[in-house]
Amino acid sequence: MAKRPLPQVVIIGRPNVGKSTLFNRLVGKKLALVDDQPGVTRDRRFGDVSLSGLEFTLVDTAGWEDDEPESLPGRMRAQTEVSLKGADVALFVIDSRADLTPLDTEIARWLRGQNVPVVLVANKAEGRSGDAGIMESYALGFGEPVAISAEHGEGMASLFEALLPLLDDKQPPEEDFAEPADEEEHNPSAPLSLAIVGRPNAGKSTLINRLLGENRLLTGPEAGITRDAIAVDWQWTDPASGETRAMKLVDTAGMRKKAKVQDKLERLSVADARHAIDFAEVVVLLLDATRGLEVQDLKIANLAIEEGRALIIAINKWDVAENASALFNGVRAALDEGLAQLKGVPLLAVSAMTGKGLDQMLSAAFEVREAWSKRVPTAALNRWFEHALEANPPPSPGGKRIKLRYITQSNTRPPRFVIFGNRLDDLPTSYERYLLNGIRRELGFGAVPVRLTLKSPKNPFSN
Repeated sequence: MAKRPLPQVVIIGRPNVGKSTLFNRLVGKKLALVDDQPGVTRDRRFGDVSLSGLEFTLVDTAGWEDDEPESLPGRMRAQTEVSLKGADVALFVIDSRADLTPLDTEIARWLRGQNVPVVLVANKAEGRSGDAGIMESYALGFGEPVAISAEHGEGMASLFEALLPLLDDKQPPEEDFAEPADEEEHNPSAPLSLAIVGRPNAGKSTLINRLLGENRLLTGPEAGITRDAIAVDWQWTDPASGETRAMKLVDTAGMRKKAKVQDKLERLSVADARHAIDFAEVVVLLLDATRGLEVQDLKIANLAIEEGRALIIAINKWDVAENASALFNGVRAALDEGLAQLKGVPLLAVSAMTGKGLDQMLSAAFEVREAWSKRVPTAALNRWFEHALEANPPPSPGGKRIKLRYITQSNTRPPRFVIFGNRLDDLPTSYERYLLNGIRRELGFGAVPVRLTLKSPKNPFSN
C-alpha cells in the first residue's frame, strides 16, 4: 500500500526576507542556496520536515517581485503562484526589522484571495530589533504574527503551535513512519537518481519540464537561470515494456569555465551542481547542438567519470541542428578522443522542445545503472582472468616475470576490482588498460567507470 502523502507547507514572501534560511532550518540541512543579495532562489525546492513530531513537506519558493509576466522575475512569480495549488498551509514571511513594503501588502492581498490558510511569520526577530515590525504586521490582516529568527533557530516552538491545528488531522498513520527493511546492495526497482548537467543554456530545465509535462522549473533565454540543484520525484512509463519506473530527476546550474566564474552566487551554484553529480547514479551531460562539443563539456564529463558516475551524453536541440549526421559523427569521434579512458559512452540525439529521443535516453539510463551496479561471481571472474592472461601474458621487464595470481571484485557502484600478484609495481600502464578494456567488453560493464587496484603481498624482509 502506498504511503499517504505528507501535507504541504509553502513559504512565500518578497525577496531577501529569509525564506531559504527558514527552509534550511526546518529541513535540517543546507539544501537551498543562501546569500545576502535578493533573488537567489528561482525554482521551487522541496524538503521533508519533522517539527516536534509534526510531519510535512516544505516548499521553498522564489521571492515575489512586481515585474512584467514575461520577464525573469515575472516568470519566477508565476512559479510561486503555481506552488500554492494543492498546498495545505502558506507561511507568509516578512522581515520584522524593516517597515512593511508595498510588495508585502500586495502579497497579503493576493493570499487573502486564495483558499489556503496563512500563517504570518515575522523573521529576523532576534532580540528586540523586530518589535516595531511585528506590531506593524498586524495591518496585513492575518492576526498575530509568529516571531522567529530562522538564522538562530528562535521561535520554532511558536511556529509549531501555529501549524499544529492546521496540519494535525492531515498527519499520515504511524505505520508510515516505520523504519524500512534493509535492502540489498542494489535494488533494480529503487528510484533512479538522474542528474542533468551541462553548460549554461543547454536546455537542462526545459528537458526536465518536457519529461514532467509541466513548467515545473523556471526556463528562459537568459543563461544561468537555474542556481540550486533541484530534485524532482517522478514516475516514467517505458513505452517499450509498459513498465512504470521511479526516478529522481536533478536539474543543475550551468557549469562554465572556472576562469569565467567570478560571482559568488555562481560559485555556490557550480558547487551545488558538483554535489549533485557526487550523489547521482547516472549523469546525463547535455550538449547544445547549435554549439557542438566544447572543451568545457569534456571537463564536465571527466568530472562525472572521476566521481565514478555512470555517464550518458545527449545532444539537445536536435530539432534545429544543421548537418545533423556530420554533427553526430563529429561529436562521437571527439568524445572517443577526448574521453580515451572511457570510450563508447552512450551518445544520443534529443530535443527537449519536441520530446525526440527522451524515452531512449531514459531507457539507456536504466541500462547503464544496471551495468554500474553489476557484480561478477568470483569464479566466473577468475575464469575470464585466466583466459585474458593466456591470450596476452604480462611482460617480463628486465627478464623478471610479473606474476598475476587472481582477481576479485571489491565493490559496485562504481565497479571496483583488485588484482593480487607479485612485482605489480613493474606492470605497464598499457597492460592495466588491456585488463580494464577486457573487463568492460567481456564482463558486461560497457562504458561505465571501472576501478582497478593492484596489490602485492608484503615482503617481511623489505626493511
